[in-house]
Amino acid sequence: MKVLVTGGAGFIGSHLVDALLTQGHDVRVLDNLSTGKRENLADHTANPHFSLHVGTVTNEDAVREVIRGCDTVFHLAAAIGVRYVIDDPLGGMLTNVRGTEVVLAAAAVAGARVVLASSSEVYGKGRPQGDWQPFAEDSDAVIGPSSVPRWWYSLSKSLDEHLAFAYYRQRGLAATAVRYFNIYGPRCDPGGYGVLARFVSRAVAGLPLTIYGDGLQSRSFTYVDDAVRATLLAGERPEAVGQAINVGSGREIGILDVARLVKALTGSDSVLEHQTYEEVFGPRFEDTRRRVPDVRRAKQVLGFEARTPLEQGISQTAAWWSAH
Repeated sequence: MKVLVTGGAGFIGSHLVDALLTQGHDVRVLDNLSTGKRENLADHTANPHFSLHVGTVTNEDAVREVIRGCDTVFHLAAAIGVRYVIDDPLGGMLTNVRGTEVVLAAAAVAGARVVLASSSEVYGKGRPQGDWQPFAEDSDAVIGPSSVPRWWYSLSKSLDEHLAFAYYRQRGLAATAVRYFNIYGPRCDPGGYGVLARFVSRAVAGLPLTIYGDGLQSRSFTYVDDAVRATLLAGERPEAVGQAINVGSGREIGILDVARLVKALTGSDSVLEHQTYEEVFGPRFEDTRRRVPDVRRAKQVLGFEARTPLEQGISQTAAWWSAH
């Protein structure tokens, strides 16, 4: 196939490009290199089946040109992570929402299938205390007030999904949304890809591991190879069209326990320290106490289950950081 990967120089995108080229596809990458890196794609520069196009997904002409003739679009270009959107709310939201609309419109004209990279952030605040269960794709989302910057990223990714499914229903666009749950691994960006990337990079350097809040908040972490495998399946399986699908592991672990695990696996002498959310993100920041996916739809629709144990994934990520 001819495939476009927007954001293909980034963390997950570059791993996806690796896999697509291994499968024998012709791969085009569109990336503005604001957070993506050319070195993530350095192994492919001489490959005649690969091309890098430097540009932004908000540029309609550039998107229409690069998408022409493509069979599938993996749309990963975005302002990634709560931190980036808090720091640049207009840029982040316009990139995520306007950029997605531009890609969807061009894909509809080109007749290309779209896999949209979404986020577990779309579930928002989570559930009231005492009403706990893993998040299923049809669970209600509880988003905080628009005056609190914490929720701007969550809402932008939710709007991306709404746009994709509106194009599916009204324009016949074959679209699937994959909701990533805390992806980590080699090439991860500690600024955009959250706590585990930050812990591993700092542990390897012997720097303090900073835990926000009490550290009892819990998450599910997914190794990048598993995320890529699920993303490829979402672009292949006919049953995935028109659906949002959680991509994650069912294993739940507290953030304080993650820090201790990273220390043990890396042999680091980093100290553990706590900071309040207000110190890091400013006033009125809110966090989700528990966020774990219901993984049944991924298994039923994609035949996907995460395979990489957390301990193995952390060790492989730490080895990469040590080498770089």
